[in-house]
Amino acid sequence: MKLVHVFDAYCGWSHGFSGTLREVVTRHPELEVEVVSGGLFLGERRVPIREFGYVQGSNAKISELTGAEFGEAYGQLIADGTFVMDSEDAARGMAALREAAPDRLAELAPALQRAFYVDGLSLSEPATYRTVAEAAGLDADAVVAAFEAPASQAAAEADFRRSAELGVTGFPTLLAADGDRITVVAIGHATADEVDARLAAAHNA
Repeated sequence: MKLVHVFDAYCGWSHGFSGTLREVVTRHPELEVEVVSGGLFLGERRVPIREFGYVQGSNAKISELTGAEFGEAYGQLIADGTFVMDSEDAARGMAALREAAPDRLAELAPALQRAFYVDGLSLSEPATYRTVAEAAGLDADAVVAAFEAPASQAAAEADFRRSAELGVTGFPTLLAADGDRITVVAIGHATADEVDARLAAAHNA
């Protein structure tokens, strides 16, 4: 059995789920973790953040439920309103980090979200991936090069296809994959204890 975490780095609920993901992985070091980027802000949804009027209210609810931090620098982005969230760029960056450290995805996905939601950094900028890579002790030059390489776009598109093939319609979605059998263990929000109970049920099914 392995875990499949389908998320979008620009999704506030995915950011809120980071603590649960870390706890589940800590409890289950034997489980491989696959991280798949979803396409939340693509096409016509790539618009200035002020177009999403619900953001601040949603973030307050996320923080209340999960304890997730939303930083001052991120708050300034929201207040300015011109920033455009581009999920393809975020997925390209996640693919670059995955290439550098495929066994640390449950740590790197939350780090990428922290860069945006706490530090207010754009996930479209190479400098952001340099910062995340350096903090994680990775080869920052290699990560930036991978982000900028044409192959990163193909990797992002492959992630979006994978998300669709898994039937995911909301982020985050945590799945337990056992061969061809896929079990949903969390959508949106869940505690580590709730995930544990569902994993045990999936294992015993």
